Amino acid sequence: EVPLLILSFFQHALNGGIRRYHVAPVLCQRAKVAMSHFEPNEYINYEKLEKNINIVRKRLDRPLTLSEKIVYGHLDDPAKQEIERGKTYLRLRPDRVAMQDATAQMAMLQFISSGLPKVAVPSTIHCDHLIEAQSGGEKDLRRAKDINQEVYNFLATAGAKYGVGFWKPGSGIIHQIILENYSYPGVMLIGTDSHTPNGGGLGGICIGVGGADAVDVMAGIPWELKCPKVIGVKLTGKLSGWSSPKDVILKVAGILTVKGGTGAIIEYHGPGVDSISCTGMATICNMGAEIGATTSIFPYNARMKKYLGKTGRADIAALADEFKQHLVPDAGCQYDQVIEINLSELKPHINGPFTPDLAHPVSDIGAVAEKEGWPVDIRVGLIGSCTNSSYEDMGRSAAVAKQALAHGLKCKSKFTITPGSEQIRATIERDGYAQILRDVGGLVLANACGPCIGQWDRKDIKKGEKNTIVTSYNRNFTGRNDANPETHAFVTSPEIVTALSIAGTLKFNPETDYLTGADGKKFKLEAPDADELPKLEFDPGQDTYQYPPKDGSGQHVDVSPTSQRLQLLEPFDKWDGKDLEDMLILIKVKGKCTTDHISAAGPWLKFRGHLDNISNNLLIGAINIENGKANSVRNALTQEFGPVPDTARYYKKMGVKWAVIGDENYGEGSSREHAALEPRHLGGRVIITKSFARIHETNLKKQGLLPLTFADPADYNKIHPVDKLSIVGLADFAPGKPLKCIIKHPNGSQETIMLNHTFNESQIEWFQAGSALNRMKELQQKSS
Repeated sequence: EVPLLILSFFQHALNGGIRRYHVAPVLCQRAKVAMSHFEPNEYINYEKLEKNINIVRKRLDRPLTLSEKIVYGHLDDPAKQEIERGKTYLRLRPDRVAMQDATAQMAMLQFISSGLPKVAVPSTIHCDHLIEAQSGGEKDLRRAKDINQEVYNFLATAGAKYGVGFWKPGSGIIHQIILENYSYPGVMLIGTDSHTPNGGGLGGICIGVGGADAVDVMAGIPWELKCPKVIGVKLTGKLSGWSSPKDVILKVAGILTVKGGTGAIIEYHGPGVDSISCTGMATICNMGAEIGATTSIFPYNARMKKYLGKTGRADIAALADEFKQHLVPDAGCQYDQVIEINLSELKPHINGPFTPDLAHPVSDIGAVAEKEGWPVDIRVGLIGSCTNSSYEDMGRSAAVAKQALAHGLKCKSKFTITPGSEQIRATIERDGYAQILRDVGGLVLANACGPCIGQWDRKDIKKGEKNTIVTSYNRNFTGRNDANPETHAFVTSPEIVTALSIAGTLKFNPETDYLTGADGKKFKLEAPDADELPKLEFDPGQDTYQYPPKDGSGQHVDVSPTSQRLQLLEPFDKWDGKDLEDMLILIKVKGKCTTDHISAAGPWLKFRGHLDNISNNLLIGAINIENGKANSVRNALTQEFGPVPDTARYYKKMGVKWAVIGDENYGEGSSREHAALEPRHLGGRVIITKSFARIHETNLKKQGLLPLTFADPADYNKIHPVDKLSIVGLADFAPGKPLKCIIKHPNGSQETIMLNHTFNESQIEWFQAGSALNRMKELQQKSS
């Protein structure tokens, strides 16, 4: 039971009270259907959703989009909540939380620091990020279990103590497991990974967040989200031939760009929706993260019902049928923007290199590559990942491979396959797909993220060697997959990856071009055809789930004080009540700066549970405008150039506060809150940019930093790396009120610019307390 003082704290100080683990089921009257067979006593509560929707519809007096129905259906106080798209902050009650192992470490460390005895909503941990692709699935998994034993033990014991389900290494990628077991139409799920929107393929509002946001939900506190705008994508026609669901989002990314969806939910609708499989819809939603969208969603339909039945959840489908009016948009609802795509006219696409929104038809990419000087020979083709590793994806790829084998051909490029889950792996082994893909030259990797997130021990090239790879992944930022800035990575569908890997060149267009078989005869690949779901039931494979015990209070969670992988957290310092004066500029960033640039993954993943160690990668990938180099900045106190983290540590040692100046869409990409924790840990106070990506801006606020934007974006040019900055007006810090920034130039001159922010009242309290977690503790102490 939750101690009385904590219960009182949540009820009185946080307006809404703590939510105990078994409150939601009580409200469901028509049918008691479990959210998941792993949690038989946690029930879907469509009646509460319906009640909230009806309250809001009466207040707004207009038709609602599907996104609005599910979001507003989870409001903490639907009768009084102020609702204005793009402006107000909503207080929400998500149904559940999911965490992958790289981000779960910091999320669980923060939850431990909260002092709470047990999570308030169903929560899970998924071990998918720490397995490096090297020599093949079984060997790589054994190696990962050995290398990461300390971290896996921490997550398993923390899960047991605090009531969190634990998916062991080898289980599969978090988003595939959520789709198979936890997502359902109308759910609101938050996950500590930017590709959590994958669950929108099953009609849920699934949102990627930082660990501190997850802690709020796990603690039973209403979770805040700026009321999203809604971008409608109307689909007409029908997918056919080589065109695939991946091409829908590649096309949308080309239209909206990497920041076009910021602050909005992408809602797909129209008659074309029914031509897309459930897992295909998940692919589209997954990669919506690449356009900055809060999340993406499809309306409940027969394809979802079919998938629910095949994954052992026919009872959920039956209940969803009963409440279907709330799981589709209202007729006549209005979107903030509408894009229309005719699927019958959609051609296969390939996006890249270096950014996922640089869209090209596959038919054009060879000529474009030659014109731009990109390598046309493909060194490696990689299929799988959280975006494209479904049974249908593997079947379509195998259908292409089978044709090549029939003509005596194998892949000219190296070729890897990543199953999305243990269930997918076991089923494609049983049904022969895996063997076909091996026969054509493929290497089946572990059920994990692998090369998609940089967990790839690549040996076929040297760092700095210019080369091309094609993947069915979602991101292709510089150096993301293999830490080589000269790797030109392109993203496309698994079947196009397979075809291009067989041909070995970007100049091959499978729709029109011919291959030469082993017998010297030319042949053309036919468009792949494969079942969206297996004819037999899915083979679940090995049991890799650890249930949390009913009472974990006696469970010990061990964090060694000498560990290099894990470190208990110390509270950040509280704001001193004064303006931030004479801050030095650690770095003025030029151009794109993703969370990969701010806190690199790959070999750094092993330090995700140790804040001080991982802070040694702070901004090492960002380009310094002063010299055009990465990880080389001027130390304003010594005038020597050195690595970014070393310079930050020096400033911290000398008691000097510092700021970062950034460009547009700063912090796009992964949800990793380490990109906010690290600058805070090393003495940073302010991040000033032209604009922020949503998740990163929230993460910065949660850790007590000031994310501010130029009122006039041109003022970015007024600040030089050698200047000093003062933020004035913090004593009167208030929502909607700009702050002044005084720029002091080395010659003694000064100028003042205005800075905007998106803080609301509670977020200002986070800053004043030093972090959101500090504020939680303050309220708890006041309550007691």
